[in-house]
Amino acid sequence: MALALPHVVEIDSDGFDFRVGGKGFVWSYPERRPGKPRVIRTDIAVLYVGDEAEKQALLLGEPERFFTTPGYDGMPLVMLRLGEVDPDRLEELITDAWRMRAPDALAGDLDTAADQPGTDPG
Repeated sequence: MALALPHVVEIDSDGFDFRVGGKGFVWSYPERRPGKPRVIRTDIAVLYVGDEAEKQALLLGEPERFFTTPGYDGMPLVMLRLGEVDPDRLEELITDAWRMRAPDALAGDLDTAADQPGTDPG
């Protein structure tokens, strides 16, 4: 889904890491536990959200899907349990994250791609 969006680059990683304009908008959760090596969780996505208010709304409104950790305090990021979200909602979340991270010069390309006949922007 992320690669279907305009100007997205996938960075080589142990999981997935998608960026637009050099800015990450969705990537694999690098789980860290004290005294243990970091584990890349491809069943959990770190997703960029607009601000703290949106983050809190997701965390409180859908705790079965979204969570956070102290390492992400103060950052507009949430963790999403991929197995708990349907494809349409996932596409919406990824597209919203892309819109928030895409530079203004690229953001209009999403609407242009959606208006093209025979294309699927998601």
